[in-house]
Amino acid sequence: RYIRFLESEDGRVRRDAFKVVYDTYGKYRNTFASTLSSNVKKDNFYATVRKYESARQAALAENNIPEAVYDQLVQTINEHLPLLHRYVKLRKKVLGLAELHIYDLYTPLVKNIKMEIEYEEAKAIILKALAPLGQEYLNILQTGFSERWVDVHENKGKRSGAYSSGTYGTNPYILMNWQNNVNNLFTLAHEFGHSVHSYYTRKNQPLPYGDYSIFVAEVASTCNEALVNHYLLNTIEDDQKRLYLLNHYLEGFRGTVFRQTMFAEYEHIIHQKAQMGEALTADLLTQEYIALNKKYFGEEDLVIDEGIGMEWARIPHFYYNYYVFQYATGYSAAAALSQQILTEGAPAVERYLDFLKAGNSDYPIEVLKKAGVDMTSSQPVEAACKLFEKTLVEMEELLTQLDS
Repeated sequence: RYIRFLESEDGRVRRDAFKVVYDTYGKYRNTFASTLSSNVKKDNFYATVRKYESARQAALAENNIPEAVYDQLVQTINEHLPLLHRYVKLRKKVLGLAELHIYDLYTPLVKNIKMEIEYEEAKAIILKALAPLGQEYLNILQTGFSERWVDVHENKGKRSGAYSSGTYGTNPYILMNWQNNVNNLFTLAHEFGHSVHSYYTRKNQPLPYGDYSIFVAEVASTCNEALVNHYLLNTIEDDQKRLYLLNHYLEGFRGTVFRQTMFAEYEHIIHQKAQMGEALTADLLTQEYIALNKKYFGEEDLVIDEGIGMEWARIPHFYYNYYVFQYATGYSAAAALSQQILTEGAPAVERYLDFLKAGNSDYPIEVLKKAGVDMTSSQPVEAACKLFEKTLVEMEELLTQLDS
């Protein structure tokens, strides 16, 4: 509900919601600091007694992920922060605000766009958009639609959200609550990415290898979203709808790559400080968080409100021990793979389908390498940032064209 207030067109509503939430967290800042500090100490303790050099090394060892992957992500994103600053500047211009505040980052840039999509129409769009993946992939999609893998509509007592679920020997079913909008189209494509990944893995691997790690889980789902976005931008001519789609992509990238990398950088900073014996007080946690917000978003076109310093207290992933970076690496890998599929064609598709079939038969880094993405290098994240820049340029040019 908080995000819904931040999406309001009324600046007063956004400001008041922001203030109420973080003033409340501020009242319990020492309790939250004690809780997070205890969790970080636990991570560091287990790493030490198990002879690891750090909590990060211990966490990444489970899937044999080199620490270089983490460092490459943070370093490469830091090098491309001017792109995020540029997007913030564009947001300020489009919203027409004399001052853009941190609580203004969620309100839609493109308003009053009706992109109503019925479920049957969404199915047709997804089949066309994912055609580059080949007939074999489409056949599985069609099976999923015809055999009712998707629990589509809202119902009394049904939980909210969208999930792909199942187990070895069952179909990978999808739960969602369909609304006739473009966001649900992307959600359906996303969840089918998970489901087809699970289907391929279970059909091609024995039970011990019939699953896959979180490091690769979001790759298949996000790749589907990228292909759907590409298809829509190549078929929709209405400028306002194109603006909406371009901004949808930029917002997704901001939230999944830039923001999650900032979380990853913060998580590593506080683990290192605790390991060196520093007390993780509320003041320290808040100061470090504000400093990162200033670095990531810039201060030239955005007011970094003091309240954002307490956001660390409401991020559950900081208790997951070096988990959150995988959202950013997965998104980057998906961006790289979708571009390969669209430009190379059959060879890239064959590598990608082999990736979907691999499950846990090899470590996730090796599985992705065979698909054509080496996450130990900076190249996939750089390629993703180039795609962000290309989309940003297209949005800037379209806005200029509409203003003239």
